[in-house]
Amino acid sequence: MLDRARDGAFAALSGRVFYGWWILGVAALGLFASGPGQSHTFSVFVEPISADLGVSTAAIATAYAAATMAAAFGLPFMGRLVDRHGPRRMTLIVTLVLGLACFFFGAAANLFWLGLGFAALRFMGQGSMLLNCANLVSQWFNAKRGFAMGLMALGFAASMAVHPPLGQALIEAYGWRWAWVVLGVLTWVILLPPVLILVHDKPEEKGLEPDGGTGDAGLQLGPKPVGAGIGLTLSETLHTSAFYLVVFGMFSISMLVTALHFYQVTIFTAQGLDAAAAANVFPVSAAVMVLTMPLVGRLLDRIRTRFAYALALCVQAASLLMASAVTDLTSAIAYAVVFGLNNACSMTLFGYIFPRYFGRKHLGSIQGTGQTILVIGASIGPPLIGYWAEAAGGFETPLRLAAIYPLVAALIAALFLRTPAPLDQHIERD
Repeated sequence: MLDRARDGAFAALSGRVFYGWWILGVAALGLFASGPGQSHTFSVFVEPISADLGVSTAAIATAYAAATMAAAFGLPFMGRLVDRHGPRRMTLIVTLVLGLACFFFGAAANLFWLGLGFAALRFMGQGSMLLNCANLVSQWFNAKRGFAMGLMALGFAASMAVHPPLGQALIEAYGWRWAWVVLGVLTWVILLPPVLILVHDKPEEKGLEPDGGTGDAGLQLGPKPVGAGIGLTLSETLHTSAFYLVVFGMFSISMLVTALHFYQVTIFTAQGLDAAAAANVFPVSAAVMVLTMPLVGRLLDRIRTRFAYALALCVQAASLLMASAVTDLTSAIAYAVVFGLNNACSMTLFGYIFPRYFGRKHLGSIQGTGQTILVIGASIGPPLIGYWAEAAGGFETPLRLAAIYPLVAALIAALFLRTPAPLDQHIERD
C-alpha cells in the first residue's frame, strides 16, 4: 500500500519539476526535525533540569560532552546500515527512535539516566539524522550538490530559530518533562508522513539521473555527474591522502564552531557585554546563515573545491579572531555576521565534500566514519577552550592561538587536496 502511495506521489510530482527537489525538501525537514538532538535546543533545558534533579550545570555539561563522544562511535555502524538498506528506510527508523528518545529523556530520574538520554538524542538527532539527510541529497544531486546542500541546511537554521523558543514555551506551560514528550510527538508528526510517502533512495531507481540529467555540468567547473555505482569503498578511502586532508580541516571547524556556540555568552560578558545583548547575537548569526547558505552552496559548485574549502577555513579563523576582539555591541554584531557565514560553510561542507572526493557508492560508511571524527571534535572543543581560558586568565589568547589551526588547514588544503586517482576519471576538478 505504501509502495503504491509512493509511486503515485512520484507520478504526480515529477512531471513539472525534477523530483530531487522534493527529496531536498524532505531532507531539509529532517534537519529541522533533528532539533531535539541539537545543542541549541538543550540550552533552554539546562537550568530547569538542574533545579529538578539537584545536579549542577557543570555536571550536566559533562554528561552532555561524554554522551556526545559516546554517540560518535556508533555513526560508522549507522553509515554501513545506510549503504545496506538505503537512506529512506534508515531515516524512517531514526525518526521513530528519535521520538522515543525524547520520551526517555523527559523521564530522566538521575544524572546517569540523563546521560543515556543525551547519548540517544545526540546519536539519532545530531548524528544519524544529518548523515541520512546528507546521503539522500548527495544521491539526487551532483553538479548542483553544493547549492542543494546549502538549501538543505536551511532546515537546521529554521530549527535554531524555532526549537529554543518552542522549548521555553513548553517548559513554562507544561514543565520540562512534558515538553520533551511534546517534542517527540512533533518529530513524528513533522517527518514520518513525508518520509513514508515521498522518499526514494536514488534517482536511478526511478529511471532518472542526478540533477535531473540536465546536462549543464559542462557549463561550470563542477564535477560531471557520477553514477550510484561509482565510488571508493571505505577501505580504499582510508588509504587516500584526500580523506585525511578533508578530515583535518573539518575537525577544526567542528571543534571550534562548537566551542564558539557553547561559550559565546560567556566570552562576551567577560569582555564587557551584558548577558541579554550577548544572547541576542544568536539571531543575527542565524539570519546571516539563512541568507548565505545557498550562496555558499553555489560557490562550491562554481569554483575549485580545494579553494572553496580553504576559504571556509579562513572564515573559521576570522570568527575566532573577531570573537576575541568583541568589546561592544557593534563589534559583537560584526562577529555575528562572520560567524553566521561560518555556520553556513560548515553545514554545507559536511554533506558536500565526502561524495565530492569519494563518490556515491559507499557514501554512508564513509560519511559515518568521517562524522565520527568530527563529532569527537565537537565534544572536546568546549572543554579544551574552557580549560585553556582558565589557565590563560581569559578567552582572548586561546581564541587567537586557536585561529592558527584552521589557517594551517586552509593552506594545506589549497596546496595538496586532490581527487583520489581511482575517481579522477569521473570527477574532473580538484
